[in-house]
Formats: sequence, C-alpha cells, structure tokens
Amino acid sequence: MIIPKGNRLSQDQLKEVERVAADFDCSILEIHGRNRCVYAILGDETHAVMFKRIAGLSFIRKVDMIESSYKLMDRRSGLADHIVRMGKTEVGVDAPYIIGGPCTIDPANPSLYLETAHALKEAGVNALRGGVWKPRTNPYSYQGDDNALSIILQAREETGLPIDVEVMDSEQLRLALEAQVDVLQVGTRNALNYSLLKQIGRESAETNSAVLLKRGRHVASPDEFIAAAEYIVAEGNPDVMLCPRGTTPALDGYRNHPDESVTPLLKNKTWAPVVVDPSHSVGHSDYVLACSLAAVAYGADGLCIESHVDPQRGIGDDPKQAITPEKMKDLIRACQNAFPNRYKIE
Repeated sequence: MIIPKGNRLSQDQLKEVERVAADFDCSILEIHGRNRCVYAILGDETHAVMFKRIAGLSFIRKVDMIESSYKLMDRRSGLADHIVRMGKTEVGVDAPYIIGGPCTIDPANPSLYLETAHALKEAGVNALRGGVWKPRTNPYSYQGDDNALSIILQAREETGLPIDVEVMDSEQLRLALEAQVDVLQVGTRNALNYSLLKQIGRESAETNSAVLLKRGRHVASPDEFIAAAEYIVAEGNPDVMLCPRGTTPALDGYRNHPDESVTPLLKNKTWAPVVVDPSHSVGHSDYVLACSLAAVAYGADGLCIESHVDPQRGIGDDPKQAITPEKMKDLIRACQNAFPNRYKIE
C-alpha cells in the first residue's frame, strides 16, 4: 500500500511508480478515497527492494506491507480514514444512518411506495430502500419488475433522499448505474458471487454509487465477509458498507440467526461502516426494535429496516416484517436516546 505525500500522485509520478513496480512484475491500482488517493501494489509483494525503491521516491510518504487477505479493507490500510457519504451525510458519524422502505415495490400500486417514502422522510430516515428486482427462493414467486425502478426514482426526486436498490446481474447493474442509484445493494445470495462483486466495483468506480454488501446466510467468518468486500474496493470503489442480516441455521422463532453481535469484530478489522439489517435477521416486525437497539449497542453505524405505510397491503416480506413509518420514528429516537454520548441529538 503506497501513501503519497499529497492527496494523489500526478500522472508523471504515477508512471514512475508503475515503472518501478513493473521491474518486479507488479502493477499499481489507484483507489480514489474520499480524502486522498491510495495506491495498491498488485502482484508478489515480497520484493523488499521494490518497497525500498518506491519508498525512496521524494513524493511518497510511506509504503506499508499489510499482511492480510484484505489489504484495502484492513483498518491499517491507507483507506483507514475513508468516510462513506450518502449525499451530504456521513454514514454513522453524528447519528445512526437509517435506510428504510418496503421489501418490494409494487408496480401495480406506485402510490403506496410514494406515500411510504414521504412518511419515512418525515420519520427521519436518511435513505430509501425498495426492492425493484427480487431474488426469490421459489421460481414462481414475484421476481420484481423494471418498471419499479421509475417509482423509486420518482420517490428520490420528490423527497430528495438517496435510494438503495439491490442488483443481481449485469443488466440490472447497468440500469441502476444509468439511473445513478445512490446505493447498489448486494443481497445475501450474491455475497460470494465474486464475478458480480468485481463487476460492481469496476463499473461503479468513480461514480457516486456506494455499495451495501449483505452478509451471506452461510458466511460464518468475519474475514470471509470482509474479503468479499475487498473484491469491490480492489476494482476501484471504496464506498462500501457491510451489512449483517442474519445467518443460518435459523434460531427458533426468528427468520434467521441474528448476527448483529458480529459488528465489533468487523469494526476491529476494517474501517468500513457496518449497517445492520434487523428486519431479515428476526423476520417479524415485533422484534425489529429490540434487534435495532442491540445492533446500535454493538456499535453499528446504521440500520437498514423494512417499512411500509400499510404492511398488510405490501408484497414480498412486508406483511410480516415491515414496521410502519410511525414506529420507525420511535425506533430512530430510541436508538439516539439510548446512547446520548455517542450521537448529537437535535
């Protein structure tokens, strides 16, 4: 990992570093962080002479050799002070960053989503979520609709809030990036789809689209979760948030096995914000508040919560696990009031 003295290397300086790396069959990857650019050495990093030659260049502040499988995601990397921002809001700095909205956008009833979006803005959420395309266990269940994308885009225009949309393949990614979606969500079923993760990182690099990577249902190791995020960052997009959302086997009475307790383990290893999804963890609206408070207690930087103005009229998972915007308002206040020394409360 190469840290320049300035915010970034000039083209001539970068070419000089690349010439040194090429002598040792290595290449250089430029990562555009929020505060500075950092430069990863790709290839065999055991060349001590290469490190010394690069470190000796007058415009290089230091060269770190991070012995980790995730060199960019590691909290000791040059991205350690990187802050993920959505619009003008820094994720998890002054208050828990709250993403809220229905599990699934119903294209037959766009007014329900728009009404929910406005109610959630009033409740105090920072961003809107909404399922445009849906991964379903049953191939005959509703799979989503391209037309739903225009509905969530309308909600963004009317409310001014950023939007979070899950993408599952190349075509959905293309449509989302063309629409300048603010958050590209990677669901649990694609958590280890490395080809898709690399494509998302590559095609969203130098855009304003962040990535919310959900933890795989079968992923037990924090290291494996962080390494999956490394694929995105290594392709050029450092705006990544990690999202625990429950694992298997399910705990009796819950949809999954709640895993908000993994938060401090993640934050001890990486700089990336942790945004917990309590809705899928517990799978029932009655338990969402308790799981949210637990997540914030463990140090989560934000929450991704399913919410609907009339959950029983929702589709997908909304009838059983979405909370109303009124309950969302109470949840946000409860999370802030539970930790007054951590957050600035208006």
